[in-house]
Amino acid sequence: MAKGKNNLSFEEALEKLEQAADDLALPRITLAEAMKQYELGIRYHQQCEAILSEAKQKIEVYCSTD
Repeated sequence: MAKGKNNLSFEEALEKLEQAADDLALPRITLAEAMKQYELGIRYHQQCEAILSEAKQKIEVYCSTD
C-alpha cells in the first residue's frame, strides 16, 4: 500500500482521522483541544487525499497502456 508524508498507510491515516473526529465529538472538549484535533484531522485528511490521488494516477497510467 502507498505511504503518505509521515509513512502512514491509507488505513492508518484514515484511522487517525476517525479518531480526531471522535475526539471532537466528546462532550467536554476544550476549545484548545478541539482546535488541535481539528488541525490533526485536516492533516490526516490531506494524507488520505494524497495517497488516493497517487493510487488514481497509477491506475490511470496502467489502464491507458492497454
